[in-house]
This record gives sequence, structure tokens and C-alpha cells, in this order.
Amino acid sequence: MRVVFVTGGNKGLGYEAARRLIANGYKVYIGARDRERGAAASRALGACFVQLDVTDDASVRSAASEITRIEGHLDVLINNAGISGGMVKPEDMSVEILKKTYETNVFGIVRVTHCFLPLLRKSIAPVIVNVSSGLGSFTRVLDAEAVESKVHSAHYNSSKSAVNMLTLQYAKSLPEFRVNCVDPGYTATDLNHHSGPQSVTEGTDAIVRMAMIEKDGPTGTLSDRHGRQGW
Repeated sequence: MRVVFVTGGNKGLGYEAARRLIANGYKVYIGARDRERGAAASRALGACFVQLDVTDDASVRSAASEITRIEGHLDVLINNAGISGGMVKPEDMSVEILKKTYETNVFGIVRVTHCFLPLLRKSIAPVIVNVSSGLGSFTRVLDAEAVESKVHSAHYNSSKSAVNMLTLQYAKSLPEFRVNCVDPGYTATDLNHHSGPQSVTEGTDAIVRMAMIEKDGPTGTLSDRHGRQGW
């Protein structure tokens, strides 16, 4: 049975991705900052819970140590935890706002990936899925017909552009891994006050698909539920 760890797995996209992967026969661990909410979500899912704050080095090291003790390896890491940081126009953006958004959306991925790499290296087919956004795609933002071109939130959008480049760099330097990022699309979650037109099931189509790829699957790609997308 392949073992999966989902950050930010107690609600929204992370929760639904965990549910679907469990239904497909995976053993899933979910990470969440709030111990009570995370434990409740894991019980409802039939998942395992590990307390995790992606912004805290000690918390991430502890989570990796716990899974090492229990499983000894990890097959799939889904870096899902993220924040919107609120709708702030570029001209109103401060360094403090940028730092707060990057701490979770960018540095969190680096922190978790770094600590979990030793576990993933023990898998015969290691997979990393980074949850990005079409708002971080230059292709989408420069397309006047795309909804992404209308959203001017530099701190969030640029954090997801950084996720895209990180994904490419990990993919290039880890050829034995399958490392991809996904755009869930505009999905109804608390990140957007449930305003998105997609269901969480639709929003997790790409996450689940890329989590389940085989050893010879794609790497270094950005995709959404409809398929591969431009950077």
C-alpha cells in the first residue's frame, strides 16, 4: 500500500484529495496546524493524523520523524497547505504582507520537501505534487480572455509563480522522482469564501491524478483538471 502525506489536509482541497486517495487504496496521513481539527478530520476520513505547521521548522521535523518511525518511507508528498493573504492591490502591498504569504505558500513547500526527501528517497516511485494556481501562470495572466488576467494580487500570484519554478527545479534535480504542480482552478473553499464555481471534487481532479501517476509518468509539468497547462 502506497503511503501519502497531505499538508493542510483537514479541510477543503486537502481533505477531499485525502478522501479520494483513501478510496483508491492509499494509506493517507494528513497534516494540520490545529491538533483537534486535524484529529477530527482524520477520524472522519479514516486517515492518520500528524500535527504540522509548515511555517515552523521544529513542527515539520517532528512530523517527518513521526512518519519515519511509523512507516519508514513515504511514496507521495502533496504540498497543499496555503493561504490567500487577502485581496491586496500591488500598490498597497508591503514587504510584511509578501513575507507572510511566502512563509506558507513558498517557504512552507521548501521546508516540508527538504525534511521529507529522505523518506521519499526510500520509495521505489517517489512523487511530489505541489498545489499551485492558474494565478501563478504567466500564460494565463497574460491571456486577456482568462479570468486570471483580471486578478491583481501580487503577493499571492507571485507566490504561486515561485511554486511553479520550484517545481521545475526539483523535477530537474530529482530525475528519479515525479515532481509536478497542479492548478485546482477556481474552487469553492474557505480560501475564497466558497465563491468558486467548481466543487472540491472537481478541484482535486488534477491533484489526485498527479498523485497516482506511475514511475514513468510526467514530471516538471503544470496541469489542471483538463490537462497540461502553460507556464
